Amino acid sequence: MLAEYILTEEQKAIKEAAREFAEKEFPNYVEECDREEKFPFELWKKAAQLGFIGMSIPEEYGGQGLGILDSCLVVEEFWRVDAGVGQIVGTVFGSEQITLFGNEEQKKKYLPPLAKGEKICAACYTEPQAGSDVAGIKTRADKDGDEYVINGTKMFITNGSIADYYIVLARTDPNPPKRHHGMSVFLVEREREGVQANKLKNKLGIRANDTAEVVFKNVRVPKENLIGEEGKGFYQTMIFFNVTRIPVAFQAVGLAQGAFELAYHYARNREVFERKLADFQVTQEKLAKMRTELEAARLLAYQAAYFQDKMGMPDPGLTAMAKYYTAKAAQFIVNEALQIHGGYGFMGEQHISRMYRDVRILEIYEGTREIEMEIIGRSLLGKVPSRLGAVRKHPLQ
Repeated sequence: MLAEYILTEEQKAIKEAAREFAEKEFPNYVEECDREEKFPFELWKKAAQLGFIGMSIPEEYGGQGLGILDSCLVVEEFWRVDAGVGQIVGTVFGSEQITLFGNEEQKKKYLPPLAKGEKICAACYTEPQAGSDVAGIKTRADKDGDEYVINGTKMFITNGSIADYYIVLARTDPNPPKRHHGMSVFLVEREREGVQANKLKNKLGIRANDTAEVVFKNVRVPKENLIGEEGKGFYQTMIFFNVTRIPVAFQAVGLAQGAFELAYHYARNREVFERKLADFQVTQEKLAKMRTELEAARLLAYQAAYFQDKMGMPDPGLTAMAKYYTAKAAQFIVNEALQIHGGYGFMGEQHISRMYRDVRILEIYEGTREIEMEIIGRSLLGKVPSRLGAVRKHPLQ
């Protein structure tokens, strides 16, 4: 509904093309990839050939140079059909560090194969003892001549066991004046000696999306693999998360849209007590609340993406607000959708039950809901640069 009013004709075409691709191709992979917890390489290649991968990568480096709203429209449509295989668009995850902070040589070398669907990237930030607390990482990158030697373990890494490139946050100063100082970002190629990836299994949801523990043991990389400035890694990573939280908001909107559609049509066709389920007031109230939450969530997601495209950089407060609210709305909508399905929704083979498993990740990765709330609060108080802090004084105060 919203798309009809604020999207350009080109954006509408992108959204429709993504929808057609997902509806046609995803059903061939969804159940098998979820059951066997495997990444759909064939589907990823098809998506890359049609230009759905790396859309925001600049044209001069093999991408399409489109705005984040354009690429997020694909995310929304892919997650509407299925969250697990819909994560194929995430094979460039981490490359934002190269685009934002990399030098010309790094961009020319590493971005084109990602945009073409020839290579896969993984962002390595989380550690066994440091998730939301990025400043708590222990991974070290010690300088040795013209090289850095990296040692440490990263956990819950998206694309971890299938990646060709790892974007790694590590400490280059073991004794910084402040705990968030002295970190740097490196690109580590998979083939380097000492890199080991261990696939994590039995996840609750998005099982087609690869997740792994990645261990770096005396991994040597040349100084040319440093992305951005030494010691600026924390700053770069915070900007990275402000950018990548926007696609997560669109994941939530897409998943919520799919769940609402399932519930709506089930209610319209299911008969109980010799009446259509949708004819009961309690069902109508559920559907009304679900649709209202969905549209409100979509507005916040679109606003966050629009602001970044307009200003060139994301607004941390607005981005956190979009991710927090869309994830919360998706949880509510999926939960109500399953309730409408009743016992049939509880059965594991039903699509809505898979959505129920998948939706839970949205309030965890890219910053937990608690972290998002803290960012919103700090933005309101002016402690984080955000338009949310521009609150006028009431005239009667």
